[in-house]
Amino acid sequence: MANRTDPLARNVHGTNPQNLVEKIVRSKIYQNGYWKEQCFGLTAETLVDKAMELDHFGGTYGGARRPTPFLCLILKMLQIQPDKDIVVEFIKNEDYKYVRVLGAFYLRLTGTVTDVYQYLEPLYNDYRKLRRKLNDGTFALTHVDEYIDEILTKDYSCDIALPRVQRRWNLEASGVLEPRRSALEDDFEEEEEEKEEEDAEPMDTDDRHKEYYRGRSPTRERDRDRDRDRDRDRDRDRDRDRDRERKHDSYKYRDRDYDRDYDRGRDKDRDRERDRDRDRDRDRGRERERDRDRDRDLYRDREREREGGRERDRKDRDRGRSRSRSRDRYDRDRDRKRVRGSPSPQKEKKKEKREKKEKVTDGTDHPDPEIAEANRLRASLGLKPLKL
Repeated sequence: MANRTDPLARNVHGTNPQNLVEKIVRSKIYQNGYWKEQCFGLTAETLVDKAMELDHFGGTYGGARRPTPFLCLILKMLQIQPDKDIVVEFIKNEDYKYVRVLGAFYLRLTGTVTDVYQYLEPLYNDYRKLRRKLNDGTFALTHVDEYIDEILTKDYSCDIALPRVQRRWNLEASGVLEPRRSALEDDFEEEEEEKEEEDAEPMDTDDRHKEYYRGRSPTRERDRDRDRDRDRDRDRDRDRDRDRERKHDSYKYRDRDYDRDYDRGRDKDRDRERDRDRDRDRDRGRERERDRDRDRDLYRDREREREGGRERDRKDRDRGRSRSRSRDRYDRDRDRKRVRGSPSPQKEKKKEKREKKEKVTDGTDHPDPEIAEANRLRASLGLKPLKL
């Protein structure tokens, strides 16, 4: 309930007044001890006492982004939505400068375009010092007129996005606002009136004749005053046109600076892309050299293997030739030693194998003596041995 907007409050710029403060900053304010202890239950009348206690202004500060009491009171004013007369009294208060700044910032957030220029531009004549708390928690000195110029010309102040307002020269061109009148013009007009009064003092006839002959007759003075007024109006119009041209040139120079920065950034991107392509080509060349070295090493290894294979084949051929020579020599020696008419060693080996097989298969070598005797008898009769 303490963080809800007053049910009787009207929407500001088509939304809930508290939504003018961003959600993250608003949640920081709701969790702050100053909001819970000092801002609870405040009304439009009791808010003035808290505003008079302010000794600095600012947005959020520190690593935890803690809100200042000034920002907490701004959110409280958005929550309770005080009347316009009370806000105007805040702005017109000359004894407490932070009360004036509080009312000016609230009117900048919620007021119309005409109200903003009507009530805030006179504060350009306030040159009192203000203490501003920066984001790192330190303080800096500024002035009331500087802060008023900031909230009238910038789009962001005290960690709050300011609603958009039209430029003054556009409102003057459309007839919504009158041309701004500087406070120094009154001083100039007073000096001119004093001079006119001195000129209008009665003079003697002789002096009048002298002044007449000097060119200061009443008709000429009247014409001279009329010409002076006309020249003053012409100078004022010229100054106004010069200001408009200067502002127009500032926008033109700003666009030119933007184009220059854009071209500079595009040139930097082009140089960066060129360096990237150069590095890519250098890496590609290194990869080609590395592949070429790898292919050369692989070719050398293959050549070595091929040479090794040829060497092995040559050794194998030489070894085979030596073996065939030794075999031929062995065969010649064996043939030379063989006696004519004697059986060949191969036939003798076959005969020995056959005898061994017959001995094994006739069953006479059986371990049982009876079976061996029976097999021997059967072998003499030409019968097959017993298989037991």
